[in-house]
Amino acid sequence: MLPWRDGWRRIAAAPAVIAGVYLVTLLAAAPLATAMGSAMSEHLGASLAADDAADSVNYDWWQEFASQGSFLNLNSTFTPSIVGFAATLDSASSLLDRRPIVPAIALALAFYVLAWLFLQGGILDRFARARRIGAHGFFAASGVFLFRFLRLGLVAGLVYWFLFAYVHEWLFAKWYVNATRDLAVERTAFYWRLLMYGIFTALLAMTTVIFDYAKVRAVVEDRRSMVGALIAAIRFIWRHPARVVGVYLLNAILLLVVVAIWAVVAPGAGGSGASMWLGVVMSQCYIVARLIVKLQVLASETTLFQQSLAHWGYTAGPVAIRPAPPVVDSA
Repeated sequence: MLPWRDGWRRIAAAPAVIAGVYLVTLLAAAPLATAMGSAMSEHLGASLAADDAADSVNYDWWQEFASQGSFLNLNSTFTPSIVGFAATLDSASSLLDRRPIVPAIALALAFYVLAWLFLQGGILDRFARARRIGAHGFFAASGVFLFRFLRLGLVAGLVYWFLFAYVHEWLFAKWYVNATRDLAVERTAFYWRLLMYGIFTALLAMTTVIFDYAKVRAVVEDRRSMVGALIAAIRFIWRHPARVVGVYLLNAILLLVVVAIWAVVAPGAGGSGASMWLGVVMSQCYIVARLIVKLQVLASETTLFQQSLAHWGYTAGPVAIRPAPPVVDSA
């Protein structure tokens, strides 16, 4: 599909965007990592448990450390589920099972979401123009669309809140319970739960796609009304369902491939020296790959919209150009 391929071309032409979103991801995680490292160092000290923890997995100490109270309940996140591919599965399970978020993680997530809202205006503007716009043009676009995206984010927040607060309850606490109440075969109950997961995931995906195209239309057409952009996005998806679903499925398959590769190569617990640093490098490569997939979603959606409405590489907003410095005539 041409928009999907062109999305890759636009990403390849913007390596600074990849580096920027990776840096933002590190900045969001760095305070928590630093706090966790300080807490572990203080708890271990120079004890024998410190040597055991460095060379292998000391499960008794692990449980003791995780059970202790800490600032914003950060210690409780240090569980076996953070190791390797288990962290990916745990994140998906936490989302689909509507588990409460630890306050420390919630703060980091809020910062990350706000940072993405700021950057998305510049990212979409860069992808829509399919050419360099410079740092000044990028951040100017980010600033212009930040408050528009914040208004759109309020609407999105209400929709996601309704999905998690009510739809999730209907699916898992009512429909699933009613469907499996008299079942005697555990496998059938498992299939019913998978069905509930599938329905809820599809609703989340549909909501995300609608708000993604609302942002695309806001940037490409320089829309100021986010309600208008949202209605226009729904209208666009309604008129081009096959192409929208096709691009989405290609990106979903790409994400599954990345996750499958990570499941094979993800490092386990324990180890030190070269093996530890190799694990760190592999983990960072996975993060970069996930970010590239996220950028590919935005790039391919932008190119699909522009191709469908015959303004390929066009945006209504002017490019912000840094003015030349004033020249002082000393004569």
